[in-house]
Amino acid sequence: MQDMKVLRFENPGRDYCLVVADAPVPQPGPGQVLIQVTAAGLNRADLLQGRGLYPPPPGAPDIPGMEVSGTIAALGPDVTDLTMGQPVCALMAGGGYARMALADAGSVLALPKGVDLAEAAGLPEACFTAWTNIVDTGRLADGESLLVHGGTSGIGVMAIQMFAALGHRVFATAGSDGKCTACRELGAARAINYRTEDFVAAVMDATGGKGVDVILDMVGGDYVQRNIAAAAPWGRIVNIAYQNGARTQVDFTPVLLKKLTLAATTLRGRTPAQKQHIRDALAARVWPLIAAGRIRPVTARRFAFDAANEAHAAMAQGGHIGKILLEL
Repeated sequence: MQDMKVLRFENPGRDYCLVVADAPVPQPGPGQVLIQVTAAGLNRADLLQGRGLYPPPPGAPDIPGMEVSGTIAALGPDVTDLTMGQPVCALMAGGGYARMALADAGSVLALPKGVDLAEAAGLPEACFTAWTNIVDTGRLADGESLLVHGGTSGIGVMAIQMFAALGHRVFATAGSDGKCTACRELGAARAINYRTEDFVAAVMDATGGKGVDVILDMVGGDYVQRNIAAAAPWGRIVNIAYQNGARTQVDFTPVLLKKLTLAATTLRGRTPAQKQHIRDALAARVWPLIAAGRIRPVTARRFAFDAANEAHAAMAQGGHIGKILLEL
């Protein structure tokens, strides 16, 4: 069996590192495809996995990497909607930091018209996450408003563009005036520098005291109570991470009085069928907007395959706008 180059974690924990290793080229099973990888998108989950805090779900490769772009190199049985050599991007539960990677066909999307193949590696995780949390869980409806925390994160830059393009009034928080400018350029109606402004007061002022209908949050900690204050009656607050802590003291009285919904989800461990449902919605609603130039990948930096440790260090340091990519 032919081998390929992959990246594996060595010394998992606070001082982990990525090393180049050999591994057998995987073979696609029923409903799977093999992708010759052009680039892989970095995600904070990769850093957590390296530290031993976020193991891959059962059955997933221990090789990191949850999104890639590239070309179809092999088709498994029963795959009829993809073709050999087709340029694509894909979501996966692991295995993306490799020359060849397996993906479920239902998590693969064709390369959008006008998008650079390497930059497309930054689309799947952000698009899947934003769509399913804001639409499926958050139930964002026509005419409703949205607040996105971490507006210049990989997910944030995509959520702002997606829902502004779909006609929603989008608010965003970011940590500098420069980042706030970037949020506005991406389509945010109001960008709030959380270091110098109170986002609750800013949102309430901008909405005439109503608040926002849906909030996407990855901060947690004291943001939980503040999100409750910023939400409109019948609002929905969806957490996808708790970077400032998963434990906090909360007064639930306004949750009751405002009739709010608090939710939290993860994407990585969902079934292939659940991910295909999201993929189909993206193909119908979002991919045409990308092809039309109304949504674009936002790439902060690109790193070579053998500079993966520098790429992880750059992500850990923060301060970037958009996605960091690893080119293979």
